[in-house]
Amino acid sequence: MSALHRRNLLAGLTGLAAFCGGDALANTPAPKTVRKPAPLPRPKLVFLDPGHGGRDPGALGLRGTQEKSVVMAIARDLQKELLAGGRYRVLLTRSTDSFVALRERVARAQAAKADLFLSLHADSNDNPDVRGASVYTLSEEATDREAAALAARENRADAMISGMKLADKDDSVARTLVAMSQRGTVNDSRRLADTIVQTFNRNGFRLLPRTHRQAGFAVLTAPDVPAALVELGYLSNPQDEKLLTVRQHQLSLARALRASVDAHFAAGAATRKA
Repeated sequence: MSALHRRNLLAGLTGLAAFCGGDALANTPAPKTVRKPAPLPRPKLVFLDPGHGGRDPGALGLRGTQEKSVVMAIARDLQKELLAGGRYRVLLTRSTDSFVALRERVARAQAAKADLFLSLHADSNDNPDVRGASVYTLSEEATDREAAALAARENRADAMISGMKLADKDDSVARTLVAMSQRGTVNDSRRLADTIVQTFNRNGFRLLPRTHRQAGFAVLTAPDVPAALVELGYLSNPQDEKLLTVRQHQLSLARALRASVDAHFAAGAATRKA
């Protein structure tokens, strides 16, 4: 084969290789763009506050039931209910039978940047016929004498044990309400309370008349944390006292409170989108 033929043959083979290579590249599918999954929303932090504790037993039932024990049992049930769905983080102001001052409870919720604060209690009344659950939010002026008396009892009991003076309580509540109004926390707290009332009513729990009440509770004074105090019943009433010690009733209360928390955050999300 002559040198000329060899050159022509090599040139032809080179062209064919280039043509085939180009075709192969043209037919290669473009790499797919992999979308990163959207980050999961940050779990909301719910702060649960089992009232009283330690040397402060709270209200005492006719059969000797202590408020501090009842509310701790329900708080632990509620903690499990909230953690089960993976949507919440949950902290307790006290996890043992110990005394924690009201201002310390508030400070712990604020320091943790809680999204919600629920204080759990069981009430007492001179009239043993009074029974039913009720919900309270913060206000400088009480909605009625019963609400004012309850707030005074709760605040006074804490002051007597902790040694802290609450003489400036009214001014402190007034300042707190201004800060809460600026952040929208007042409305969020009221919406939370209304949601609890609706959920309890839907689940057949006995409620006090005018179930959502307001007063100057020191434990509700975190200005940037929506908060409500729930009185789960009256230990001074024989029926309520018995119910509050029954495990199934305690679980039912915890589940209703979990449903209330779910509804509260769902409504808040819907409001933000609107």
